[in-house]
Amino acid sequence: MSALAKHYDVIRKPVITEKATMASEANAVVFEVDIDANKPQIKQAIEAIFGVKVKAVNTMITKGKAKRFRGIAGRRKDVKKAYVTLEEGNAIDVTTGL
Repeated sequence: MSALAKHYDVIRKPVITEKATMASEANAVVFEVDIDANKPQIKQAIEAIFGVKVKAVNTMITKGKAKRFRGIAGRRKDVKKAYVTLEEGNAIDVTTGL
């Protein structure tokens, strides 16, 4: 497996919400990442994929909700999000896709 493919396993997709858009004003971008990924791995993956300098990485795990589908109880999966703060002068356009 190539090094770039490994980075794409760490970074799943960008999160595009109202809160994530507000974070972009503070030079931060939000990504959904692998649940087992740690901060150094996330930083390395973002720098390799997008060619930017990362200042800080903050992570959070959102626990999956209990939901019902056609009367059968189920559970959504847990999701890990990474708030990636970029160095001054760096930017990522998440609207173009990964």
